[in-house]
Amino acid sequence: MFLALRDLRVGRGRFVLVGIVIGLVGLLTTLLSGLATGLVDDGISGLRGLPLTHLAFQPGAESSFSRSTLRPDDLEPWSTADGVEAAPLGVSFFNAKTEGGETLDLAVFGTPPDSFLAPNAEARAALAGRPGIVLSQEFRKEGVRVGDELTIVGPDQTLPVLGFTYTGSYGHVDIAFTSLEVWQQLVYGDNADGRFSAVAIRGGDAATYAAADRAAGTETETKEHAFAGSPGYAAETATMTLIRGFLLVISALIVGAFFTVWTIQRTRQIGLLKALGASNAYVLRDALGQLAVILVAATAAGALVAVGLGQLVGDEVPFSLQAGPVLTSAAVLVVLGLAGSLVAIRKVTSVDPIIALGAEP
Repeated sequence: MFLALRDLRVGRGRFVLVGIVIGLVGLLTTLLSGLATGLVDDGISGLRGLPLTHLAFQPGAESSFSRSTLRPDDLEPWSTADGVEAAPLGVSFFNAKTEGGETLDLAVFGTPPDSFLAPNAEARAALAGRPGIVLSQEFRKEGVRVGDELTIVGPDQTLPVLGFTYTGSYGHVDIAFTSLEVWQQLVYGDNADGRFSAVAIRGGDAATYAAADRAAGTETETKEHAFAGSPGYAAETATMTLIRGFLLVISALIVGAFFTVWTIQRTRQIGLLKALGASNAYVLRDALGQLAVILVAATAAGALVAVGLGQLVGDEVPFSLQAGPVLTSAAVLVVLGLAGSLVAIRKVTSVDPIIALGAEP
């Protein structure tokens, strides 16, 4: 590493240029990580925040609330299962008009007042009181206040705003909570027949779930697996993963090309080292060590710049930087960069010491 570090200092102009390119790739990778995480949060944060571990759907619903319709008879086996807390849950999308005529998009979650999904007394009181709706904190930015009347488009039912709860969304639409009875009235009118979308579950084990599924004729999914039922979730996740994958592959090719050029430029130096008795392993450690220093430094710099830029992103763009995904992206970039350099390893190890005596390589 002594010669590699010395070479970095002597040829810093050349290595800075290469570092800038790698840093830009690190910047883009980190920004894409933030966008991917932000899209996920914007699509499922409302569902993720609910205090449940599993959801039971109608068979074939593929974790989609809109494809699942259950009735009280389907809930009974879950309500009587040992060690299980179960509650009916209705989920639908609506548009609402404010008193000022503005349109709001709502992902309405309906649940009974005594449900474990309403963990505090204030939430239970809001759901058990007069028919109304509890909105995500995001709606405060739209100028909505407690006591405002919202007209739900479609059923044309007017509901007062009873309060606000945590920020969350589902299918990129901010959530709103109401009682299951009100939700059924909005969705089915007078023909509700006790219908709801899914059974929210907490507690129990795999054997209990299997037995309840057989009795109720339902299909149980973990909450995390149910994220895939959020509109657009699967397509967005696959798209962002594909883009990040292409970027990482391209970065590996770029680093491999740079490393090949460096090796050619250092051919006489490598030949001299071998003529002085350096082994292939020593020469290889020297070359890869030099590359690793540049990769780590440039990737870290690019990631830090991306984190700084991320603080400037407004609420209009779903962007969220978390330490885990950022560090993972940076580590993968470094590993793939080193992997890309493998194409030049044979060139490093095959240099003939006679080159140091002035012979052409």
